[in-house]
Amino acid sequence: MTDKDARYVPLALPAGASTTERRGFTRLCNLLADAQLDSEVHVDHAFWFTAAGLGDSYNMPRLAAAAHTVIDLVDQGWTIEVDKYGPLLCPPHTDDDKDSEKARIRRQEHLRRDAQLRQPSVRRFIASMERSHQHGDRLVSIFNLMRDGRELASALEAHPEATDTIQPYVQIVDSARTCELTGFKLHDIWRYFRHTWSNAYSTVPGRSMPILIRDGATEHHAVIGLAAISSPVVQIAERDSWIQWDTKQFVATVEAAPTDKVARWLAQRIKSQRCEIYVEDLLRDGVLQPNDLNEPSLDVVARLRADAERHRGKHHRGGSIREARKIEADAWVARAETPLFRSKRSALLAETLEIQGLLGGYLGERPTAAGLRKALADPKAKTQIGRLARRARGERVGTVIADLTVCGALAPYNALAAGKLVGALAVSPAVLGAYRAKYSRPSEIASAMAGRPITREARLAFIGTTSLYGTGSSQYNRLFWPASVMGGDDESRMGFYELGRSRSFGTSHFSDTTVDALVRLSEHSGGLVRVNSLFGEGVSPRLRKVRLGLAALGWPSNELLRHGRERILYGVPLVENVRDYSLGIDSHPKYLLDPLPRDDGQAVAVWWFERWGRRRADQGAVREAMRLHRLVRPVRHAARVPALQQDELLPVDTRGNLAGSR
Repeated sequence: MTDKDARYVPLALPAGASTTERRGFTRLCNLLADAQLDSEVHVDHAFWFTAAGLGDSYNMPRLAAAAHTVIDLVDQGWTIEVDKYGPLLCPPHTDDDKDSEKARIRRQEHLRRDAQLRQPSVRRFIASMERSHQHGDRLVSIFNLMRDGRELASALEAHPEATDTIQPYVQIVDSARTCELTGFKLHDIWRYFRHTWSNAYSTVPGRSMPILIRDGATEHHAVIGLAAISSPVVQIAERDSWIQWDTKQFVATVEAAPTDKVARWLAQRIKSQRCEIYVEDLLRDGVLQPNDLNEPSLDVVARLRADAERHRGKHHRGGSIREARKIEADAWVARAETPLFRSKRSALLAETLEIQGLLGGYLGERPTAAGLRKALADPKAKTQIGRLARRARGERVGTVIADLTVCGALAPYNALAAGKLVGALAVSPAVLGAYRAKYSRPSEIASAMAGRPITREARLAFIGTTSLYGTGSSQYNRLFWPASVMGGDDESRMGFYELGRSRSFGTSHFSDTTVDALVRLSEHSGGLVRVNSLFGEGVSPRLRKVRLGLAALGWPSNELLRHGRERILYGVPLVENVRDYSLGIDSHPKYLLDPLPRDDGQAVAVWWFERWGRRRADQGAVREAMRLHRLVRPVRHAARVPALQQDELLPVDTRGNLAGSR
């Protein structure tokens, strides 16, 4: 990117900032513009605050939020200039060199990860896992769950044809379950190894199912890799286009070939949306009259929308948040009548009744393709078809679609391309069966909207994921296998299809200190608390809080939230009828595999070893790379959580180190 191509973002403190704040911010920007920063060392916020003489910024929330934000952006490679009009920031460009681009992304991710690893609670957790403890008649530690690379390399070299040197299997992580071989909680094992990733460990809202891939060939069943199936990102254009359930795409397809089947589905969608909304309080308060549900008018739609706005404001004022958090999990009527869900119910009912009034007449009692064709010829009715499809997608995206949010192998197995093994096992029958068993229960959102238990579909149709680097992903490249490996048809194949590339928005390039400062500014500026981190408010509260903070500064959030990272999108279709089942047009999935697990992943493991593992094990360079991961004191193993420079993790006692030796 040349100076001519550079796109600078002007930044200035908002109206109301004092002269002291403006001068302090300008001093900071001038210092950062002139600084020669070491790309290998993260910028210290406290150092630059002191250097710029910002003083006690706690009482100057505008200055604090602006300063922390600029420091983080400069730390991530943004360039800064100060002209007569004020500071200007230019985002980093994507490096054409793959290694340089990967290094830039790792640096971006390490910003939050390293800050997390320095937290006292995290340090104590890591030390407790590395410290030996008595289990049965043995002393064990987390090191017992790592495989010594020298031992594995020697075993593969001595017996190259053996199929039992590595014996992978799937273990679903349940917070209540304990590892019988070590006494550790399964979730603690998963969390420890997750801290070895390049990006920070975080919990995912909504559905989440962590997975361990263990090695039954070792005494304590060492961990081969980690995976996690979680609630998906609601809107991804490339994924939605591939599935063919994007609203415009869907309407165009139906318009080209309307069918009785789609007509019946549209009518059923209107009915189910209306019946799954609790209305007792709306009738009691006079917002609705009994006949309004059958003969909706523009007046009732307007009343419902006004009611939604009224209760949304009440929720944002925050007075009812504490009471909402006290409500029992399955007290659906009480939850439905909170201001948050009252607002959501009134808004959805207004939308549903409006759709019913504009589209219902075309569908009639017995919906047909002919009626659907007439509806498509009416622009207003056609719009309602799109609204129904969009609502169906929003409802089912979190139930029949999932994201593979964690997927990777640990050392020394990663040298054998075991990341491909983990990827295949993460979409195997063992995982699909566990997912369905775990989530065949009432949906919290749907049940709170209906005031009664509502169970959503839990049979997955599609699993998506993204590469960490936009330059490529060797883990998912060419990752296809015969469907028969998972009990499917001999003639079919399954795997990770590349869906496209996406430039993402997010907050990974902002430190927790910066996010806290932006949140504090938004709370001082807005008056209303618009993000209460209450379940049901919506996805990604951190992102929405940062947006509000940047808006309070008057800065362009879309520009500053663009972390300059291009990612490759992948998807694994699990059924033939992906679009129709995902939308609910088809009530049953046509699986490409046998969704009922017959093993814990052994058939997939055999395929992986023959296709990938054995070939890698035959290479001397690979075996030598594996031998670098040792479990003798001092433990030098890439599956160990890294100690940070300048701030070492708590030491591990001698017995803890020796406990993992072989």
